Amino acid sequence: MRKFIFLMFCLSLLCVENLSSQVVKKSASTKSASTKSVSQKTSEKKVVVKKVSSGKVVVKKPVKPTVIGALPDNSIKIKIVTDSGTMVVKLYDSTPLHRDNFVKLVREGFYDSLMFHRIIQGFMIQGGDPNSKNAAAEVMLGNGGDNLARIPAEFRKSLYHKKGALAAARDGNPEKASSACQFYIVQGKSLNDAELDMMERRLGTKYSLEQRNTYKKIGGTPFLDQNYTVFGEVISGLEVVDKIASAPKAPGDRPIGDIRMRMEIVK
Repeated sequence: MRKFIFLMFCLSLLCVENLSSQVVKKSASTKSASTKSVSQKTSEKKVVVKKVSSGKVVVKKPVKPTVIGALPDNSIKIKIVTDSGTMVVKLYDSTPLHRDNFVKLVREGFYDSLMFHRIIQGFMIQGGDPNSKNAAAEVMLGNGGDNLARIPAEFRKSLYHKKGALAAARDGNPEKASSACQFYIVQGKSLNDAELDMMERRLGTKYSLEQRNTYKKIGGTPFLDQNYTVFGEVISGLEVVDKIASAPKAPGDRPIGDIRMRMEIVK
């Protein structure tokens, strides 16, 4: 019996010794890992000490990385001053043919004193007919500029007829090339998901979530997408589109009172 008790006592001491050994090893391992972590942090925040020829010690702090923000919008912007207010449009770089042609005409003063000769509330306002400059009140407008070379279509899936979109008018040519001078700005109306689903089937396209939300929130004319070139958008003065679109008009959608425009490039 005494031998059994003595044996149990020895085994207990052995277990305690093994347990103590494991605790010591774990503690040493933890301390080593902690030291390594501190070492890593110290190296990350390393301070450079440099001794110059004068004998002074110069301490250089680590330079923080430069955070690059959003790139500035360098799009060309055009101010359109009308009898109903002022709008600013930006031209898309992804439609360079239309952009460059529009800028050329603005610089030449082509649009100055021309009218918004066709307005349809819930649809769009149209201008840029050179015949509107000195047109009598009863004259139907919209055929001017045919002597100018058309601009090849520049359809882009990402550019669509949301409210405020700036797009090129055109005749029924099979290439869907744009008029060199006549343009329109979309007013449109809000659409629901069912209407947009139907439009997708009709046009054989698929709107992004952003495009769908925009059409539902502010509206537009999606039935014109991929048929007329969108080359810019109104970024200021969108309320002017609503004001012009709601003006009294005569048969043929010409405003009863002339609504003239003047354009300049925003510096």
